[in-house]
Amino acid sequence: MNIQMLALAFLAATAIGGLAWVFLYPLLSGEKKAEARRASVSKAEPVARQTDKAQRSRREQVEGSLKEVEARRLKEKKVSLGVRLTQAGLEWTPRKFMLISGVLGLGCFAAVFLIGGGLLGAVGLAFGAGFGLPRWVLGYLKKRREKKFLKALPDAVDVIVRGIKAGLPLFESIKVVAADAPEPLKGEFIAIIETQAIGMPLGEACARLYERMPLPEANFFGIVIAIQQKSGGNLSEALGNLSKVLRDRKKMAEKIQAMSMEAKASAAIIGSLPPIVMLLVYLSTPDYISLLWTHPTGQLMLCGCVLWMSCGIFVMKKMINFDF
Repeated sequence: MNIQMLALAFLAATAIGGLAWVFLYPLLSGEKKAEARRASVSKAEPVARQTDKAQRSRREQVEGSLKEVEARRLKEKKVSLGVRLTQAGLEWTPRKFMLISGVLGLGCFAAVFLIGGGLLGAVGLAFGAGFGLPRWVLGYLKKRREKKFLKALPDAVDVIVRGIKAGLPLFESIKVVAADAPEPLKGEFIAIIETQAIGMPLGEACARLYERMPLPEANFFGIVIAIQQKSGGNLSEALGNLSKVLRDRKKMAEKIQAMSMEAKASAAIIGSLPPIVMLLVYLSTPDYISLLWTHPTGQLMLCGCVLWMSCGIFVMKKMINFDF
């Protein structure tokens, strides 16, 4: 009797639980709300698809524009030797630069060969002195000139903004900057004035600043002036915002330089250790290390060391430098 009662109670509880599962669980779990939501989502799918298509097409347009800008930027990087000389602030012709490079190479080859450095070592050092050293000096002069330009550009933009707010035309404000700014900013703004004086529109003359000074900041300045000349607008406000952007970029560059200074010091120490050790060994025991440039095997090893050290220094430089 007790077993039958327990069995009936179990079956009754199971039936009641099944009925509750069928009728009460959907209400408690929110399945009906989920089905209603899925139905509304399915109704809104055509609109969402259209929105996705519009966003996708807009994204494709932006990607295409970015690809065009990047392709233009890569094309602009391939500049001629004459343009590089102008960017470095030198008034040399490409022929004069090549002549000086050749004289340096021949002089280094003759000096190394006469002191007994061997043919292979003389050729290697002559290649470095005639091809690498002049281009390194050219890049150094270009970067130094760009730093001076960036240092003076925000103040020059502020002078132009104050002149425009005071009622001066844009061209007269640029003349004020060209009269009082330090070099190389003064020379670049004088070039803008001379270009505009021969009939070129002021916006295009300012846009050509990027060709002589390949910096994003110079490109920003040229774009702002060119857009204002074509479409109008509040130039003082636009140039004021540009001045703020230039100062923020300068702060960011200084912060990056401070944060990467430890890595640059480590790279400089690692790169300078081999020649310093070689010099110290030569001063203490010259006969021990002179085999590197007197014996053919030593000359080959020395050239290999120079090659691999150059590769290592180049890799460390790429790891340390940051573009923003």
